[in-house]
Amino acid sequence: MNLFALTRRQLLQAGGILSVSAMLPHAVLASGLTDAVFPVSERSMGQLDSFIALSADGSVTAFNGHVDLGTGVRTALAQYVADALNVEFSAVTMILGDTSLTPDQGPTIASSTLQVTAIPLRKAASQLRLQLIQLAATAMNAPTAQLRTEAGWVIDSRNPTRRLSYAQLATNKDDHQPLNPNTPLNTANPRYVGQPVARVDIPDKVTGGLSWVHDLRLPGMLHGRVIRPPYPGTDSSAPLGHSLISVDESSIAHLRGIVKIVVKHDFVGIVARREEQAIAAMRTLKVTWQPWAKVPALDPENLAMALTDCKKTPRILREDTGIDTALNERHITVDADYVWPYQMHGSIGPSCAVANVTASQAVIWSGTQNPHDLRRDLSLLLDIDARWIEVKRMEASGCYGRNCADDVSADAALLSQATGYPVRVQLMREQEAAWEPKGSGQLMRVRGGLDEALKISCYELHTCYPSNNATTLPLLLTRKVDNNPDVQTMGDRSAIPQYSFPQMRVVCEDAAPLVRASWMRGVSALPNVFAHESWLDEVAFLADQDPIAFRLRLIEDERAIALINEVKKLSGWQEGPAHRHQQQGELLHGRGFAWARYFHSKFPGFGAAWAAWVCDLTVNSRTGEVRIDKVFVTHDCGQMVNPAGVRHQVHGNIIQCCSRVLKETVTFDDRGTTSVEWGSYPLLRFDELPEVEIQLMDYPEQPAMGAGESASVPGAAAIANALFDATGRRFRAPPFTPERVLQVLQGAKK
Repeated sequence: MNLFALTRRQLLQAGGILSVSAMLPHAVLASGLTDAVFPVSERSMGQLDSFIALSADGSVTAFNGHVDLGTGVRTALAQYVADALNVEFSAVTMILGDTSLTPDQGPTIASSTLQVTAIPLRKAASQLRLQLIQLAATAMNAPTAQLRTEAGWVIDSRNPTRRLSYAQLATNKDDHQPLNPNTPLNTANPRYVGQPVARVDIPDKVTGGLSWVHDLRLPGMLHGRVIRPPYPGTDSSAPLGHSLISVDESSIAHLRGIVKIVVKHDFVGIVARREEQAIAAMRTLKVTWQPWAKVPALDPENLAMALTDCKKTPRILREDTGIDTALNERHITVDADYVWPYQMHGSIGPSCAVANVTASQAVIWSGTQNPHDLRRDLSLLLDIDARWIEVKRMEASGCYGRNCADDVSADAALLSQATGYPVRVQLMREQEAAWEPKGSGQLMRVRGGLDEALKISCYELHTCYPSNNATTLPLLLTRKVDNNPDVQTMGDRSAIPQYSFPQMRVVCEDAAPLVRASWMRGVSALPNVFAHESWLDEVAFLADQDPIAFRLRLIEDERAIALINEVKKLSGWQEGPAHRHQQQGELLHGRGFAWARYFHSKFPGFGAAWAAWVCDLTVNSRTGEVRIDKVFVTHDCGQMVNPAGVRHQVHGNIIQCCSRVLKETVTFDDRGTTSVEWGSYPLLRFDELPEVEIQLMDYPEQPAMGAGESASVPGAAAIANALFDATGRRFRAPPFTPERVLQVLQGAKK
């Protein structure tokens, strides 16, 4: 039976099915988790959502509301299911992120799939196994304690020839149990968890099977393109929804293949029979907009001031009683401002979606990270009850954060509804780059210092990360949602340093976006840790101590200590104060260290994986060019479901982080984003890649921690600290481009 082709209703009504389901939000609460991790919609209340189903042919279908963003999580979840249920890995099919089949477990963010949303799935699989044992005990007339499971069979331990297959036990059954949150996880004798199982998504990608939403074609499908307002990437300050003056439809009357021009307030779209016809019409159509140019100055020289001046609300995360006294009595004062640039996800292909909207239902094929949230947006946009909207998640071109996948899905839905045909919309490169919600610029202001014994006496951090969830753009353009400032509490990720400082104050300054900004890999944790670990390096130098030894005396977390000692061993770290490397001609060599644990979700959040870096680099003092020679990383994500997958994630994260720190920054003018092609947003090239050595810490008995984001979090600080070691100068504002490096070095000479 092909359960993938069934609707949830058909699945639950089919014969020969054993399933474990849950009523949300019961499943959320039952798992011991909070709705901060699982946002539960009103539509979910009282809805039956399956976690796992066994059919009469012995095949297992498992359901998770998250999606696979190229991380291999589809494979890892299937490994969990196969071991919890004791079936062959090949018997398990994972359904991810389909709103008609999977539970609403919120957006796929914060590295929380294995750490959080897999728990109900694993409990359901363990519960189904116990159910099968009970069925077999009745059929065999044997006590359950005498039975064991193996590879899809229930076996009598006293007489192994007496056995019943799962398929036999499911035949002629129609039993759908509610999830019992107290079911113990079956973790005995794992066959697949902890093993480098080959990813199930790779064969289709290699052989040209249908994986990517960009490749989907439907019978009778038309092609659409959209025209955005001329304020690229702006947020609530721009007149989105109220800026269109006129559309001259006659300007494209001479073009062939045009099916319809769709205009709804500021939403302008064109549908044509062929894609190149839609592109030509998009470029030719005359559209007149209101003039507007009021983006604040966000260039590198003014970014700190813009983040200082923006409207914000302070939120105290920690405040020790004696912090003010400690700040006033510092023996050595160490105050520093750290500025993180705006950056983009830089998806290798522009976002794409296909929609088929009829009078009675809507189906949207999308690369979204947020299928259930997108369905709610589409319900509002199309005026269709969410029950009749299905979002089918397909793989897309990569994002690691909120790109334009939801926006283009809404574009396609609007154009399909307007024409009555399936419509495919793919954004142009400049549209994706301009309008994707950027990783926000961030300002971290640190005040602290040392006492007379050259020990840290106090630490204060104020951090501002103006960002939100980035309302789906067509909702704003069609005036379904007012374009008002929206403040979200995203700046607190890893904001509290994991050190035993005597006195501490941490304040998150929440602010609405200055330009369209939302989550990007590491969210605010990477910049916050950049500030923490850069500052620690500064005070270790002032105390004339080894940077790692200085930190270790302030750490109580045993796993963090083990992680750091392992990276010392891996890299051959030689103890001593920083800035000890000598110049060889015009080349300066440096080595830097940093570590962190990523904390995600609503404050105080959940601790995910730990990572520690040692970075070796070379600086050309004449040109300012920085080359990262080698990166050593130790990584602890607890139980590794698929070690090969973890290694791939860590390696890719290291490379992306190096690119972000050395090269990447979005530029703006007073109308919006100006980085709209690769020439104005360069990435690390293949010939610039560093050598990477990774040591994965193995804790098979510990819970799995999210591994998708943590490896990058210490990276910026490690690179900045290596720059100091090489040059004797502090670098507090990435990216460390040749121009910026020369500016710092030449400023030092003056």
